[in-house]
Amino acid sequence: MEVILVDGPNDAAHLLADTVEDCVAHTSPTSLGVATGSTPVAGYSELVRRHRAGVGPSYADTTFFTLDEYVGLAADSPATYRATIARDLTDPLGVAADRVHGPDTTPSTLQTAGERYEQLIAEAGGIDLQIVGIGTDGHIGFNEPSSSLASRTRFKTLAHSTRVDNARFFDSIDEVPHHALTQGLGTIMDARKVLLVATGPTKASAVAATIEGPMAARCPASVLQMHPHVVAVVDAEAASQLQWRNYYREAFDGKMRWKGQPGQ
Repeated sequence: MEVILVDGPNDAAHLLADTVEDCVAHTSPTSLGVATGSTPVAGYSELVRRHRAGVGPSYADTTFFTLDEYVGLAADSPATYRATIARDLTDPLGVAADRVHGPDTTPSTLQTAGERYEQLIAEAGGIDLQIVGIGTDGHIGFNEPSSSLASRTRFKTLAHSTRVDNARFFDSIDEVPHHALTQGLGTIMDARKVLLVATGPTKASAVAATIEGPMAARCPASVLQMHPHVVAVVDAEAASQLQWRNYYREAFDGKMRWKGQPGQ
């Protein structure tokens, strides 16, 4: 795992945008896995800013797959993750709606939703770059602690702590759904590259467990230790419990010098 330490959320947002643009520019067609939540929003805003300034790549050949979706919300609810990604990212980038996919939460076909979403991703050739945030308990997607490290897209019951964390997107916690469809940890691990972004002091414990702790179902994100190409972008507050901070800086500075670029 490559760990890149940055000063704050703004730096993390720029690195997210750089990584997405590099993937889109060098892979055509491109499949992007996109997460919602607070952490990636600034990065999406930076992508939109660059696009509107005419300095970003074309997204005409890019297909987007959301990481998860609430179960139980009305299809036209602005709180669905499909609506959130459209509002924050794909609509401003000019991406056609039929190139943006999410798990199908239609009640009558819910039992087969996971398999159908897996098939949709496979038909697109897999995901080139998967963006993930991390929950305070170490979940990625809605893979809560105790999730199988080999799990595929499926129906999950949300932990109370996850619902509390997400209540800020609703009028009250009572409106936060209890269930979701989520890509599994095995699904996320199939992506050719994973970008983990973590910012803020509340993520420090989960970040330390993910990067330096043992791989265990109690911290679902720790499975990323087994992925061959993970980049973890972590700001100073989220990195506060990492024991090897100095080494991560040395490794990144050495990489920059090896490429003929100044160390940061």
